[in-house]
Amino acid sequence: MQIAHLKFSEYPLFLAPMEDVTNPNFRLLCKRFGADMVYTEFISSDALIRNVPKTEEKLKTSDEERPVVMQIYGKDPAAMAEAAQIAESAKPDLIDINFGCPVKKVAGKGAGAGLLRDIPRMLEITKAVKNAVKTPVTVKTRLGWDDNSKIIVNLAEALQDCGISALSIHGRTRAQMYTGEADWTLIGEVKNNPRMTIPIIGNGDVCTPERAKECFDRYGVDAIMVGRATIGQPWIFRDMKHYLLHGEHAEPLSFADEMGILREHVLQSVDWLDERRGILHVRRHLAASPIFKGIPHFKETRIAMLRATTVEELFEIFDKIEREIFNG
Repeated sequence: MQIAHLKFSEYPLFLAPMEDVTNPNFRLLCKRFGADMVYTEFISSDALIRNVPKTEEKLKTSDEERPVVMQIYGKDPAAMAEAAQIAESAKPDLIDINFGCPVKKVAGKGAGAGLLRDIPRMLEITKAVKNAVKTPVTVKTRLGWDDNSKIIVNLAEALQDCGISALSIHGRTRAQMYTGEADWTLIGEVKNNPRMTIPIIGNGDVCTPERAKECFDRYGVDAIMVGRATIGQPWIFRDMKHYLLHGEHAEPLSFADEMGILREHVLQSVDWLDERRGILHVRRHLAASPIFKGIPHFKETRIAMLRATTVEELFEIFDKIEREIFNG
């Protein structure tokens, strides 16, 4: 499979763009465990053209992450074109346009998934960005605004006609947010549309190796984007890739190995930000990590873990957890 100049091996798996999740250290962890391509957090075009320092920080990438995609969002074609040029100066491999974010502060203001209610403006933005940069442009969107407007099959053709190099589709409407089940049937319909020639990337509820294989086999997508299932377990790419390639599960990592990865993530997060902000950032991963599920009488330990404010305090709790696991 190929997106513009980028060639991928069989069964490509991509790390989805997620705000407050896909910062550089997490992208590198996912890359290490088999992610074929990673995406930045989504970047506000308005903030980028105003030189907001926190937003400019999101442009920082490293060669070890490549191929890396910068995703921008906004509702004004001129601002999006200017933001794309600024993003291009950071030398990403692709520039992606976010037409899928469903949260109120984005979609409610006419950006992200909000543009599913204004297709002419969506296409105008896509053309403006495509014409503003030499870097290949891709798009990520949803099935439609709600159940009464699942327009993705026709929309995909229109976006392709704008000159994009690939299309990622989350199998939900904006109205669904992240509830209910992702509907991959329409993703498959887009992929099997004979008019479509660009790669189609499926996204939504791919949480296990078995589901990843089912989505490739049943719907014929060119790649799969994995999002929330990576939080707290970046090694999920390793497990999925092994199953896809060999038809059997990889030898599971030991509890000690998984704890070591979480420790590494904490230290990297602290190094990227500072101790206070780094620990705050990584709490989401600790809360979601499946490695703590099933540990008896864990509630008080979980509360303490998520309240820790220093690396020393947090790692003391980690040490206690490991002692209890290994001593039975």
